[in-house]
Amino acid sequence: MASIFAFKTRSPDRDRQTDAVRFEHLLKTLGQLSGEIDAEKTGIRNRYEAVSANAAFLVEAMDNDAVSTRRAAEMDQLTEALKNCLRRVDTLGRQGEFVAGLRRLVDDFIADGRNADDAMPPARGEAAPAP
Repeated sequence: MASIFAFKTRSPDRDRQTDAVRFEHLLKTLGQLSGEIDAEKTGIRNRYEAVSANAAFLVEAMDNDAVSTRRAAEMDQLTEALKNCLRRVDTLGRQGEFVAGLRRLVDDFIADGRNADDAMPPARGEAAPAP
């Protein structure tokens, strides 16, 4: 029969290393998400500028009677596209703020964990952590 005293746990150093890898992965993933959000916002802003320019030319042409008033429907479509772009940029801005908040939470959690590790007395046979 095995003794319960034979039970061993991993070393605290190994646990800290495992935690560091885990949180490094989490921070990398949050960085990737942030980059994806920024890239999408840039693309939408570029489309917004293109649609905005098209709308301006169409309005000018309509004012100069260079195009028929039947193109008013096209103007409505351009206006709707501009509104959609603005809504999406706003949504992406909120997503970016959320991801940034998650990153701050992770950073704080990591710092709190380090502080807790530093405050704990070393396990038997383990050297105290360096300051």
